[in-house]
Amino acid sequence: MGHFVDLKSADGQVFPAYIAEPEGQARGAIVVVQEIFGVNSHIRSVADRIAQSGYVAIAPATFARVKPGVDLGYSDADMQAGVALKAAAEAPAVAPGVMLDLQAAIDEGARRSGGKVGITGFCWGGLLAWRAACELQGLSASVPYYGGGMTTGDEIARQPHCPVMAHFGDKDHWISLASVDAFRTAHPEAEVYVYAADHGFNCDQRGSYDAAASAAARARSMAFFAKHVG
Repeated sequence: MGHFVDLKSADGQVFPAYIAEPEGQARGAIVVVQEIFGVNSHIRSVADRIAQSGYVAIAPATFARVKPGVDLGYSDADMQAGVALKAAAEAPAVAPGVMLDLQAAIDEGARRSGGKVGITGFCWGGLLAWRAACELQGLSASVPYYGGGMTTGDEIARQPHCPVMAHFGDKDHWISLASVDAFRTAHPEAEVYVYAADHGFNCDQRGSYDAAASAAARARSMAFFAKHVG
């Protein structure tokens, strides 16, 4: 359904983004932010499915500033490679540029759809979706999935500028339930859901996939986007 296009950030950086468009008039747009594995087949399938629900879906390559063409699987070696790429992308010299790339994707979503824009992301992408809700312009809703780091430290102190719905798993050894509770307390305005599932429960290519949790989170997320985006 989708295809890659080149987008340009405010600082002149050119980067690829996977775009899937609906049939007929779009309801709005949803930016889909990758995990640490790049804009791989799973992220592209998420974008395709969102487009089938009537939205323009845009998945920007948020590793483009550190390495082009990242498309990893879920083996131990892929995990190690992804962790290293995330560390490089989170470096102080690079991280602000990644947010500029997300802003460019948001702007492109508004241009292509002619409507409001939401954002969702998974793992590292969940953290970026949370940061986007707090820092970027033009967002009407944000739905982070198991955003690593968003429930602790300086991240929890951020204040979102749009409605937020967050999904977590109670078996996630990367994100403690105590920190999720702290996030819920700090952000009573956010809708926070916890599932009987592990980290990565939405990805049907991972051993941690949980069909029931994935379906429940998707239903809630799409209803949230229908309410706030269109």
